[in-house]
Amino acid sequence: MSQNPKSQARSAARLGAVQALYQQQMEGTALAKLLNEFHQYRLGRVIEDEEYAEADVDFFDDIVAGVDARRAEIDEKLTGRLADGWTLARLDKTMLQILRAGAYELLARPDVPKASAISEYVDVAKAFFDDREAKFVNGILDAIAKEAGR
Repeated sequence: MSQNPKSQARSAARLGAVQALYQQQMEGTALAKLLNEFHQYRLGRVIEDEEYAEADVDFFDDIVAGVDARRAEIDEKLTGRLADGWTLARLDKTMLQILRAGAYELLARPDVPKASAISEYVDVAKAFFDDREAKFVNGILDAIAKEAGR
């Protein structure tokens, strides 16, 4: 079943947000510069023969800026869901951004159905990892959603 254009644009925004958050963590790019770079050069563009889908830019901005603004709160919630002895620093950097973006959406976007948000970030995880990690994303985000009363 194919997605409607709004769903496709939101899916593209989520993937773009994870990439932007990864870049921010690795390079320390300032938020305004990061958003501008993605608006100008990444979202909906062709890069190295790979076409990037049109993204819901406002949704992308909300996720990236929201994670940036609420990182300490989000990281505390994620840390509380990790197995004993695990820290966020031990997680793969891409995995951490997937979890941060998903947690932000579950905490701050009641307009997005819980199951949709979780399913979307599981799909993002599958783009980078195998099923084991995708199940990990599902479990962590489901626990965050329950804690948030969703």
